Amino acid sequence: MLPPHDPDDPLAAALAPPPGESAAQRDERLRREDEAKRISDEIDERLKHDRAAYKRHKSTFKLLLLGQSESGKSTTLKNFQLAFAPNAWRAERDSWRAVIQLNLVRSINLILDVLSQEMSKAAPQPTSPVSSPFLRPLTSQGRYPGADQPSSASSSPSTTAPASSISNNSSATNTDPSSPASERSSSPPPFHFTNTHALLKLRLVPLRRVEADLKQLIGAATDEFAPDTSVTLGQAEEANAAVLYDGSAARRRPAEFYVRSNVSWRETLRSAYQGLHGDNNGQQQSSATLDGQSKLEDATEIIASCAEDMQALWSDPVVREVLKRRKIRMEQTPGFFLDDIARIAVRNYEPSDDDVVRARLRTLGVQEHRLVMERNATNDVSREWMIYDVGGSRTSRAAWFPYFDDANAILFLAPISCFDELLQEDRRVNRLEDSFLLWKAIIQSKLLAKCIIVLFLNKYDLLEKKLRSGIQVKKYLPSFGDRENSAPVLAQYLHQKFKDQHREHSPQPRRPFYGYVTTAINTKATTSTLAAVRDGILRHNLQRADFV
Repeated sequence: MLPPHDPDDPLAAALAPPPGESAAQRDERLRREDEAKRISDEIDERLKHDRAAYKRHKSTFKLLLLGQSESGKSTTLKNFQLAFAPNAWRAERDSWRAVIQLNLVRSINLILDVLSQEMSKAAPQPTSPVSSPFLRPLTSQGRYPGADQPSSASSSPSTTAPASSISNNSSATNTDPSSPASERSSSPPPFHFTNTHALLKLRLVPLRRVEADLKQLIGAATDEFAPDTSVTLGQAEEANAAVLYDGSAARRRPAEFYVRSNVSWRETLRSAYQGLHGDNNGQQQSSATLDGQSKLEDATEIIASCAEDMQALWSDPVVREVLKRRKIRMEQTPGFFLDDIARIAVRNYEPSDDDVVRARLRTLGVQEHRLVMERNATNDVSREWMIYDVGGSRTSRAAWFPYFDDANAILFLAPISCFDELLQEDRRVNRLEDSFLLWKAIIQSKLLAKCIIVLFLNKYDLLEKKLRSGIQVKKYLPSFGDRENSAPVLAQYLHQKFKDQHREHSPQPRRPFYGYVTTAINTKATTSTLAAVRDGILRHNLQRADFV
């Protein structure tokens, strides 16, 4: 029997059983007390886990990948994974097979669109050619060598917009409306299409369904212009127009397909491929997974059966001439696999590391990637990195700032091959100029005063190709002057320009500058650069903590 409680002790009075309590009431009271204790213990355990997670989060190294759209951020992230987390990389490599197949099929369907439009032109029509996913008009001052002749469609008196096109990472120029009438009226010789071209178009029709199925599997959305039977092609082109520096109209490049999540599509495809290979450990598969497996099997089978026709289309000299006149340079576009048809369009295709790095899949929003270093990690700080791949379009840049507060380092990518290109979002702004403005804003931000900032002057390989084709840098970058028109000279010039801005606008007077000229799709060279960057960042952190 419990001793009587002290009437002067309020705690003892609160814990004492109520007077006249029956046995049933006592059992109910004890049950409620046990439940309250269980809930209290759960809360304590959750708080303990939260404190541990917060401690881990504070010790995690946070890296932001910044830069305008199509600067190479996602490709650089793939190189990080390949270089420092090879086991995790191999585990998800299969999930990229559908993306690579989609890149290949999309390129073929683009060529078929252009081919169909050219073959259907029995006479000049008062419409502009079909828009390409790889169009990027330039300033009116720039032209490619040999681009003086307009297309036959542009010679029509009723055509209101010039009909030239260019590739994604190269440039071409629209017909100058101020040129003499005799020059505009000239047209190249007609194409000599045969029954073979009509047969190829017919035999490759199933690839349309493959593209739709793969997009649905990946969960890709698209902003591409949807045909409307109530709107003529000419009206559609006019509605989809942009403005050049000189105020003339030019067609806007339709947006690429994109995904909003960096995890869900990988998991979906990985589950589907594991089921196809019998690696699901006997687990019951959902109807969605079974449907995905069916679509993947069908897509692979159709692509393999169309391999010879795809190869014939891509190697056809008339088709190459059509693309050349349209100024569509497929070789310089992201996700280019047309030279690898024989290797990819097979039933047992397995993606290589190089294939995955070259694959193109645009992501929107901020993508968070946890990277656990499997190689050369000497301590907890260097072992776990959180990498944020943020959207580079102008509408996405407002989402950058919340990540500035606790960022340890920023890797800024500036594509130096785009000196002759305009922003897709604003056709009045040169892409290189936009990179300089972004770099300046980041450098002078007080939120990032103690943050390590690394610069990648990316896409050096495309810069070399452009300058070898004869494009003059000084047309688009007057400050370049009469320097040698070569890639090494321009890269060194831009490196110094970015370095000067870094020194001039940085809040800290002696802030270290890290700048590298890179080609992100060159995995071997980029791996060496990333290793140097990682070691330099960690060394800087140790110096700031007075450890070295």
